[in-house]
Amino acid sequence: MKSGAVASLLTVAQRSLDGETKLERGSVLLAAVSGGPDSMALLHVLSRLASPLGLAIHAHGVDHGLRPAASRELDVAEAFSLSVSVPFSRTQLAIEFGGNLQARAREGRYAALAKAAHNVGARAIATAHHADDRAETVVMRLLRGAGPQGLAALLPRSRLGDSTEGELELVRPLLRARREALHAHVARHAVPFSTDPSNRDPRFLRVRVRHDVMPLLELLSPSIVDHLVALADQLVSARGSETTSFPMPRSTQVALAELARTRSKTARVWLPGGLVAAVDPKARPTADVALEEDP
Repeated sequence: MKSGAVASLLTVAQRSLDGETKLERGSVLLAAVSGGPDSMALLHVLSRLASPLGLAIHAHGVDHGLRPAASRELDVAEAFSLSVSVPFSRTQLAIEFGGNLQARAREGRYAALAKAAHNVGARAIATAHHADDRAETVVMRLLRGAGPQGLAALLPRSRLGDSTEGELELVRPLLRARREALHAHVARHAVPFSTDPSNRDPRFLRVRVRHDVMPLLELLSPSIVDHLVALADQLVSARGSETTSFPMPRSTQVALAELARTRSKTARVWLPGGLVAAVDPKARPTADVALEEDP
């Protein structure tokens, strides 16, 4: 009945949820669903695994207010979610166009997901990140001059920042699967999905890495995704509880000083180690710059 790719995706997800992203039976898990093929694959897989793993699944979509079609795409996602007996909710944001668009959209999205998780009693949020996403993130951080801490990217399970909605975790049950396995899954099961045109916009670094850099690297080394994922795993293991310091160029020090002076809520300064400096609006005046990782 199942193709190899479908069986592999379900197996990968179940092994993850039984192992490195394991949640207690009876836990509520919020699935982040955008309507794209990856998140729709995640939604379908979780709907299939919820009962045997003893999990209650809820889905949530976030409309950033950047594309008129986004609302209709979430309509499709909601209809499918309800068809597989997964409750669905959504948040409408109003992200303004301008600098650091993807970073600001991500910040708004995770804040909305955290609130939605709180509303349904979930202590964890599942995202559809997969092995190709992780490899791309490692390459992006290399391009930004990241060190070992920064290259230990996209853990299977991690804490979601300093959420105002309490202690929350991110889990990535599909992190050990390749993108092609997710796309084969939605094709095999006729799962509806939408395509976001911004995923091919060359203004964004991830798009350039995905469509220009990764194909070239795969020509030179067909197993490059596996190699980059293995590198990230090794650096996660090596990182442990050690503290690593990173020398900062003069230009970065100047940019940090300017960020502290202006207290801009939208500005970001890229730091060595795969970190990003940003103003924390809740912080005291003596400690107003927060560090975050770029996923």
